[in-house]
Amino acid sequence: MTIDFANFTPWASLAGGVLLGVASALFILLNGRVLGISGIVGGLLSPKAGDIGWRVALIAGLLAAPAVYALIAPAGFITAPRIDAGFGLVVLAGLLVGIGTRYGSGCTSGHGVCGLSRLSPRSLVATLAFMGTGFVTVFVIRHLI
Repeated sequence: MTIDFANFTPWASLAGGVLLGVASALFILLNGRVLGISGIVGGLLSPKAGDIGWRVALIAGLLAAPAVYALIAPAGFITAPRIDAGFGLVVLAGLLVGIGTRYGSGCTSGHGVCGLSRLSPRSLVATLAFMGTGFVTVFVIRHLI
């Protein structure tokens, strides 16, 4: 195994993980809700009275955050992500993730960050399934195809 040290970002990854963990903890403590993105977006598909504003604000914040960061980050600090797949494959992958979040009753952020911190057995099984599938997929793509 080799590490691509040019793109190895342990400190930025740690900072992002801490930020996500703190945000999730504050969200559940202050709102009594899990910060699972699929559940938040799903709640917009069949909205309840008085439940739309915070969901729209959260999604808008998620979409606006990269643009705000690009404005304040030093020049040349941000690099465009490299995706080794065509548009069709990216769309298919997105659809499969969407289907998986429906079958799994939540997404990786809901189960992996919020569910595990609440010691949810269902979230443990879901997270093991997400991670295991990811490991197998990377192995097959990189070594068998």
